[in-house]
Amino acid sequence: MADAKTTLDKKFEDFLKKLRPMDDRILIEPVEEETATTSFGLVLPDTASKEKPQKGRVVAVGPGKFSEDGKRMAMSVKPGDTVLYTKYGPTEVKIEGKEIFFIQESDVLAVVA
Repeated sequence: MADAKTTLDKKFEDFLKKLRPMDDRILIEPVEEETATTSFGLVLPDTASKEKPQKGRVVAVGPGKFSEDGKRMAMSVKPGDTVLYTKYGPTEVKIEGKEIFFIQESDVLAVVA
């Protein structure tokens, strides 16, 4: 069964590589936060905080938007970066049961080092 899941994940990754965001859009694969554990070893269920993820891995970036003088402005993030982004900024798209987000560059709050 793990082989079927691995094959599906590989096909999904290959599909994501074919997507090319427009202008200053960024394709994000959300990163799920790890399960929280208290200092006493008590594991908090993930249902305690089921908000949208605000951290993700950059899969693809657009070429950048045009400035007022007509020149293309370079993007400040690149594929592979992990970023924090605004909660209500992403456009959610579900493909084969998996969520991906498209955000604008201005919705990126920080690049995680």
